[in-house]
Order: sequence, then C-alpha cells, then structure tokens
Amino acid sequence: MHAPLSRDISNLLSSLRVLIVEDNSFTRKVNRGLLAHLGVKTIHEAVDGVAGLDAIRKYAPDLVVVDWDLPLVTGSELVRMVRSPQTFPLPDIPIIVLTCHGERWRVIEAQRCGAHEFLVKPASAQSVLDRIVSIFMNPRPMVHLPNYYGPQPRGAFMQYLRHCAKQQDAGHPTAAVAVATPVPPAETAAPAVPA
Repeated sequence: MHAPLSRDISNLLSSLRVLIVEDNSFTRKVNRGLLAHLGVKTIHEAVDGVAGLDAIRKYAPDLVVVDWDLPLVTGSELVRMVRSPQTFPLPDIPIIVLTCHGERWRVIEAQRCGAHEFLVKPASAQSVLDRIVSIFMNPRPMVHLPNYYGPQPRGAFMQYLRHCAKQQDAGHPTAAVAVATPVPPAETAAPAVPA
C-alpha cells in the first residue's frame, strides 16, 4: 500500500501510457495490476524484446517497464536499441528495468545502456511509484556522450565519467569522455503535469 497521492501525481499516473515488456505471463499480470493499482489507465504489453521494440514504435508510450532476461532481444539490448537517436524514433522514452536479478554489474550495465531506473522484483507499489514520480516530476536531461545516450548520469556512474574527464583534461589520450551535453527533448515528451 502507498500513501495518498497528491492531485498532480494522480493526474500524472492516470494520463500515463505504459508499456510492460515481460516474457512471463504471470509477472506481466502482476506488473499490470500494480500499475493499475497506482492509477495508470493505459497499459500495453509485449512478450519479448522484438515485440517490445515494435510496441514502442506503435504505441509511443510515456514509460517502458522492461525485464532484463527477455527472449530474442534482451532487456539490455532493447534499452541500447531505443537509446540510438540516429536509428530509433523515440530515443528519449523513460525506461525502468524491473528484474529479479539484482547483481551490481547488472545495475551498472542498465545505467550504461541508458535506463532511467532499476528495480528488483518483487518491487513494491511504493518503490514503483517513487521511480515514476522521480522520472516525471524531477526529470533528468538526456545527454549524449561518446559511448552513452540517456538520462544525465548520477551516483557512481557520474563519478566514473568525472574521473575520465579529469584524465582527459590531464592529457591522457585513453580517457576520451566528453562533458555531458543536454539534448533537447524529443517531440514525444512526457505528459505535462498540471500546476
């Protein structure tokens, strides 16, 4: 159970179009129920990575919730493909990785791929709500670096990028990381939250 929601957050949730990309039918049903419980009214589903990419193109959802282990195209591959502004039509779409694998390397890999958030199953309604609110009420700008396109990095990943930038400034040719440059939002921006 979660605390009562403000009007702004309730309006945000009811206006969201969410795509769940999950191969396990039971988990899809649980995720759908969780999102519906939070107030999300429009929920689409895809059963594998290829269907997920097609559904993103077809429905242009405001948020994608993707599993890590998917058939055909994995969750990390899906995130990388979406975060390809030269080839994918909606590279700025917010993505939450929701998986039963919580190893640190997977969290770091999800960050490197450009995921906004990472949650381990079973995730509570409150933790999903917190991530959604963070994404839409405190959006991070999208940035384009030599080997990264996604939300402005934070935490350990941002520290790593700063370290590389310092090495580059010191004249180390192997540290070729540019300073994060915000990218203008795509035309299919997240729904506006009423003031």
